[in-house]
Amino acid sequence: MFEIRCAEEKDCELILQFIRRLADYEKLLHEVTATVDDVRRELFSATPSAHALIAYEDDKPVGFALYFYNFSTFLTRRGLYLEDIFIEPDYRGKGYGKALLRYLAQKAVKEKCGRFEWVVLEWNKPAIGFYEKMGAKLMTDWRLCRLTGEALERFAKGS
Repeated sequence: MFEIRCAEEKDCELILQFIRRLADYEKLLHEVTATVDDVRRELFSATPSAHALIAYEDDKPVGFALYFYNFSTFLTRRGLYLEDIFIEPDYRGKGYGKALLRYLAQKAVKEKCGRFEWVVLEWNKPAIGFYEKMGAKLMTDWRLCRLTGEALERFAKGS
């Protein structure tokens, strides 16, 4: 039996485990600095920065999705942004990833969001094919820009 539940504060360690498993799959584990306390603060404070869903098969956690809201000035509506989605390898191919995406799409529609967006790594051809098959449009004209760490601090100081 498959079920999707909203994450609770007691799930912080599990969420961090999923984050690490996803980062390992994406060959980015070296970039993970998150702690259980970070997850707790950002997902379960009075003003959470993000929200998480946990996917279960027979009450065993098999995946997660982490999302937050952004805003489109062109649409003057908020959007739902999927930051991460991960299904344990042994549970892939059962439709669980699609179910998490559909759950979030339904949430976006119900909450009158103008968009439901996420990014995918260029090398992840299976995911790209999966997303295109479900009707997602890859925004090839747009490039993600990012300032982090020392570069962010330097720029903020005016250097």
